[in-house]
Amino acid sequence: MKKLIRKRFRSPAAGLLSRGLAMLATLALLGQSACQTPTANGAASRLHRIVESGQLRIGMTGAQPPLNMKNKQGELIGMEVDLIRSLAQAMGLEAKLVELPFAELLPSLEEGKIDLVISGVTITPERNTRVAFVGPYFITGKSLLTKSESLALVNESTQLDDPARRYAALAGSTSADFVRYVVPKATLVVTADHAEAVQLVIDGKVDAMVADSEICTFALWRHPDQGLATIATPFTIEPLGIAVPAGAPLLLNLVENFIDTLEYTGLLGQFKAKWLADDSWLGELP
Repeated sequence: MKKLIRKRFRSPAAGLLSRGLAMLATLALLGQSACQTPTANGAASRLHRIVESGQLRIGMTGAQPPLNMKNKQGELIGMEVDLIRSLAQAMGLEAKLVELPFAELLPSLEEGKIDLVISGVTITPERNTRVAFVGPYFITGKSLLTKSESLALVNESTQLDDPARRYAALAGSTSADFVRYVVPKATLVVTADHAEAVQLVIDGKVDAMVADSEICTFALWRHPDQGLATIATPFTIEPLGIAVPAGAPLLLNLVENFIDTLEYTGLLGQFKAKWLADDSWLGELP
């Protein structure tokens, strides 16, 4: 299997980075004194509850490899898992990962059942009318996973708009919207997760899966003997962001500050190199 990067990215200042995160955590704990008194302000009370509980509830599907997935022990791993745990640690909080179907993530955030969402959520104008976003922490794009040689050579999305074609996509995702609005003549088959969509492609029940490029690349790594292929260049450019409840500017500001710090220290770059450019971690999966 050809790899884009064969060596793990290593920061020459790893020790300094660890000390920096420890200092950030200390600062976060010291800053809690400013939130000891409950406030009637709804925006402030949300952050107050988080700080008082010492716990940050983060929603994700747990089924979007390599962003988030489960290992053989049933533990959540992946780029977003590393990112959000480091973020919570830097903020002096415990990360509580809450698994939900993709379509339920933003509604649960709006209902106050979780505090943040990080699960391959593309920042779109429609979503931004409902929630705020921090990021992007990663740029992706719509791609195809297919067993068809002709589809793998497509370079324009208009070439996909064929009434004889069937495309699988994750329910509630921008991939499903891509099929609905960009290739409306084709048939959309929605799935509960990407694993189901990949299996439909392998079984020949759909012509392709439409998904973000890293999802398609993972499927190639995971099923090297199934004759799968993907397109050379994604059809779109899509920013992924951390969703924050609307009307919570203090929480938004806090997450922005710490995600900027993770990027500045180079830790975010290490996560991307580890999970998106190297398949050596595949052995951790069941």
